[in-house]
Amino acid sequence: MSISAEMELQLPPHEGKELSVVDMHTGGEPLRIIVSGYPEVKGDSVLSKRHYVREHLDHIRKVLMFEPRGHYDMYGALIVDSELPEADLAVLFMHNEGYSTMCGHAVIALGRFAVDYKLVKEPRSPETQVNIHCPCGLVKAFVEYSNGKTGGVRFLSVPAFAFATDVTVTVEGFGEMMVDISYGGAFYAFVNAQRFGLDVRKSKTRDLVDAATAVTKAVKSQVKLHHPTSDDLAFLYGTILTDGKDDYSPESTANICVFAEAQVDRSPTGSGVTARVALQYHKGLIQLNQTRTFESGATGSQFTGKAVKETKCGDFKAVVVEVAGRAFYTGVSRFVQEPEDELMQGFLLK
Repeated sequence: MSISAEMELQLPPHEGKELSVVDMHTGGEPLRIIVSGYPEVKGDSVLSKRHYVREHLDHIRKVLMFEPRGHYDMYGALIVDSELPEADLAVLFMHNEGYSTMCGHAVIALGRFAVDYKLVKEPRSPETQVNIHCPCGLVKAFVEYSNGKTGGVRFLSVPAFAFATDVTVTVEGFGEMMVDISYGGAFYAFVNAQRFGLDVRKSKTRDLVDAATAVTKAVKSQVKLHHPTSDDLAFLYGTILTDGKDDYSPESTANICVFAEAQVDRSPTGSGVTARVALQYHKGLIQLNQTRTFESGATGSQFTGKAVKETKCGDFKAVVVEVAGRAFYTGVSRFVQEPEDELMQGFLLK
């Protein structure tokens, strides 16, 4: 017996709350966009809203990100109101550990979503601009638009800068190691995977995760970060292992990002590409408007990135970085929460 193709799929009889989402992916990295069922988020700024959801509504993050509705590496976005008049929308990012300050793969997906779901004024060809207020600041996305259809997306980052280069940290299990730390809306540590005897394209994901996690722990405990505009931005989001090919080349360079609670990005990582471009520019390895292709060691998906303008962020010399990629829809879902369900709040297997 099968359900008729003509039968409209309905929610089962249930009590409790419903949550509706649109699911997308950018370069293989998921994005679950919450469209209804989320309570009011209080706060007079995006950063204060981020603090509010962390303190008062974190159980909903677990419902949507964790099993059985999500998985260990799920990623989410909650659209909220912005205090900036030029913003078309504001967003809070969420993952297995908490709430990020920037997410490039999500911005690429949200740009397309905003045009398709009419969150912006009349779309324009060949590109429609979408101003997205992220916790790190205003990010300008440009969505390809032609004959009513959306396509690729590029975005201009907040000021990105190299925080420190050749920092020596003691990494448990590996000894002393030099790392670079760079900011692209979030802070990342960068290390050549070859220093661990690993290859970002070929090594086992578990080995890459273990190495990156050890670096993250070392940097968090041994290096004090600061950001010129807000203490809320001054935390290490993760570690990016690279193939070491930082000099400009028309060939792609691969990396893999391990962020939050050992979460693996399937894409090349938009904010990571931003930070890596800023780092390469700081070292004189690339020039303005030299486009590089960045590949995910996990899936082979690609973003492009280039530094387009010099700027400042406090006392740091910074650059605005353009990152481009493509996002795709994977489905829509309406989730229920039955009161008798002992696992309603979600769980994670490590």
